[in-house]
Amino acid sequence: MTLSKDLSSSISTKKLPIVNTQTQQSVEISTNTDDDLEIPTSCPIIRADVSLKGLTTWKVGGLAQWYLEPRTVAETQRGLAWAKQKGLPITIIGAGSNLLISDRGLQGLVICTRHLRHVNTQLDNDAQTIVADAGKMVASLAWQAARRGWGGMEWAAGIPGTVGGAVVMNAGAHGHSTEEIFVSAEVINLDGTISTLTAADLNYSYRTSNLQGDARIVLSAKFQLQAAGDPEEVKARTFRDLEKRHSKQPYDRPSCGSVFRNPSPQYAAALIEGLGLKGYRIGDAEVSTLHANFIINRKDATASDIRALIYYVQSQVKANHAIELEPEVKMLGEF
Repeated sequence: MTLSKDLSSSISTKKLPIVNTQTQQSVEISTNTDDDLEIPTSCPIIRADVSLKGLTTWKVGGLAQWYLEPRTVAETQRGLAWAKQKGLPITIIGAGSNLLISDRGLQGLVICTRHLRHVNTQLDNDAQTIVADAGKMVASLAWQAARRGWGGMEWAAGIPGTVGGAVVMNAGAHGHSTEEIFVSAEVINLDGTISTLTAADLNYSYRTSNLQGDARIVLSAKFQLQAAGDPEEVKARTFRDLEKRHSKQPYDRPSCGSVFRNPSPQYAAALIEGLGLKGYRIGDAEVSTLHANFIINRKDATASDIRALIYYVQSQVKANHAIELEPEVKMLGEF
């Protein structure tokens, strides 16, 4: 079903999805959409027809029918309430580093949390804990910890995502992941209430958590780091991890990071490279010649180009190795 700004009464009792791109599934809500859509005076920062192309690291994607970039919890609550009242699907995005958004764009309300500042970053020198808001970049947090001589986040210096995304996706690198340092998170529920979740609530596993397929939005998170050491040593380790990442991954062109999950005990990159697919192109989308688990936008790739290349790589790996590669990237919208 396609929604427009003049909703017909014929869809007044439909159920529409909420999609959290820190998640992969949809959550349905009952709606009533008899009224025409008008931006509410209670949430005037909602905008119509906003390009999403610049909000993803692949630099592709169409327009958001409605777009909200909240900076406070109150703005987030008002946006959720308005979308629910109007029966709009809701899509939550963060830094856009793990997304492939259709060239046709997204219907409903897109909420971008990258500027959500629920709390100021709080660092406890005695307990070596950090509380940071969902919109804060993980890499920035890693360097803050390093400057204090706190270990445990060195691996995160090259992660191109937010705290919220890291919590939900269990982001990781160099054999480490978010679950190792995660303590708790504050989340906002669909009804606007706020809850606290612990590590046990999230049930972490490889690149996933219970928050995937869930409508809750991470507001802030608390991390436990290691006892203070020599800041220069921790900064050196952090820099080495960052340098290692940059030397092996194509940061000179737009990408989403790793496209596929590793099918343990094998590695997606090795399987793809072994089939001679490095450099393979569809349109302006290309399997990176530096790292086979990256697909880059050479210049003018479309989301459809990238999606087709993802499917082609999957088909070749399945045909030759009987392994179905599972994408890490979230594909949103109609292709």
